[in-house]
Amino acid sequence: MADVEVRPAEGGVRTVVLNRPAKRNALTLSMLEALASAFEEEPGAQDRATLLTAAGPTFCSGLDLTERGRDGGAPAGESPIHRVLQAIRAYPLPVVAVVQGDAIAGGNELALNCDLVIAATRASFGMSLAQIGLAPTWFLAARLYEAAGPALTREMLLLGETVPAGRLEELGVIARAVPAHELEAVAARIAARLAANAPLSLRAIKATLTRLGDARDPLPHEDIDALVAAAGASADAREGIGARLERRAPRFSGR
Repeated sequence: MADVEVRPAEGGVRTVVLNRPAKRNALTLSMLEALASAFEEEPGAQDRATLLTAAGPTFCSGLDLTERGRDGGAPAGESPIHRVLQAIRAYPLPVVAVVQGDAIAGGNELALNCDLVIAATRASFGMSLAQIGLAPTWFLAARLYEAAGPALTREMLLLGETVPAGRLEELGVIARAVPAHELEAVAARIAARLAANAPLSLRAIKATLTRLGDARDPLPHEDIDALVAAAGASADAREGIGARLERRAPRFSGR
């Protein structure tokens, strides 16, 4: 079975499933390619929304660090998740993340870049990059800032600790936090509500909201890109990734 499963629309609602539960749905390059393709595809005439879900107890633990390697050797330039997030944002119809378990790093960005987020109260969201010697790109930081606001973005990025779904609902960052046994039913009700709405209205509203969130992108940020690249190429990044893969505490040196 594919690590990303795209199920045809039922009642106007398509479902995209992260399906690598044994690896906590860690995103491989092939999964990112499949996700991008799923959201770059033009919706069918009867489509009204897409649900983004995941198999197993974890929604998504982020990018697969084994592909990055212990040497920190990610290619220069944009993160491989950029294309996916851009595709979700540019998708003409609403995308609803249904988060049954933890959404960490790239998984957090994946969920919060959707138009609506419905989460189980047991789920936590977080950005652990600083704990392994990395920093988010301008694009990823801007998208998180837009979704979570300045105070929570600082907390998530600087501390690297997870935030429970219930708190995100209280802050208005996600649409709903519900008991796990109610998650599927709540998501189905929201999907049905979207499917009953006028398709041209949904497209216009989605386009408007996405454009409003793009205002920060033109700001100059070459100096920020250089700082992020330096962190990613550092000895600390190699140590942090190695420590995470070996399940031990990292020993950072500031180099």
